[in-house]
Amino acid sequence: MREIVLDTETTGLDPETGDRIVEIGGVELWNHVPTGRTYHQYINPERSMPQEAFDVHGLGDDFLRDKPVFAAIVDAFVEFVGDAKLVIHNASFDMKFINAELRWASRPLLPMDQAVDTLMIARKKFPGSPASLDALCRRFGIDNSMREKHGALLDSEILAEVYLELIGGRQPDFALGGTNAGPGTADTAWRPYARPEPLPPRISAEEEAAHAAFRESLSKDADKAGETLVWSRFA
Repeated sequence: MREIVLDTETTGLDPETGDRIVEIGGVELWNHVPTGRTYHQYINPERSMPQEAFDVHGLGDDFLRDKPVFAAIVDAFVEFVGDAKLVIHNASFDMKFINAELRWASRPLLPMDQAVDTLMIARKKFPGSPASLDALCRRFGIDNSMREKHGALLDSEILAEVYLELIGGRQPDFALGGTNAGPGTADTAWRPYARPEPLPPRISAEEEAAHAAFRESLSKDADKAGETLVWSRFA
C-alpha cells in the first residue's frame, strides 16, 4: 500500500480570498515504511507574502519571486501523488488549498476520501488531549527541535513518524499478513527460491575426512552390536 505523507505551506487561511500555496512537501511510505523517496517544491504564489505568514514560514517575496508557479509544477506533483492515500494533519485545510490550485490549473480535483487525517486520528485516540503536531511529538518522544519555522518537507517527515506511532508503532508487520516487497510486486504469498549457485563448502577437506572416519568408527561399533545406524540407510 502506497501512502504520501503531505504538508503544504500557504500565504494565509483561505484560497477563496486569494491565498495560495507557497511550499509542498511529501514523504512516500510503502506498507507504512518510508521508501526514501520525497517530493519538495517551493512555489511562487503570484502575490505578496503577508507578514504574519512570513513570521510562521520564513518565506518572503524575495525568496519566492524566482520560484515556479503552481501551473508549472502541477504535472510533476500529480504524478508523484498518483492514487496514493494522502496522510495529512488537518487534512481539510491542505486539501482545500490543493484542490483550489488544481482547479485554477484546470486539473481534476483530488477526492476528500483520498486523504487520511492524522488530526482526527489523534483526537479519537487521545480525546481531550492536545493534538497539534508539536504536542504529538512530545507524546511520542519524537525530536522536532529542527522545527523552528514551519517547513513543508520537514513537517511531512515529522508527521510520518507521528503517523506510524498513531497507527500502532514504527515497526512494519514483516509481511505476516501479505507482501511488503514494494511497488510493482505481485500480491502473492512469499515463497523461497533455489539459489542460482550453491554456496561454497565451509569445511576443509581434512575436516570432512575426519568426520567420515568418525562416522565409519560408529558404524563398525554398531555392526558389532548388531544394530544399524539411521544415516547408514541413506548412504
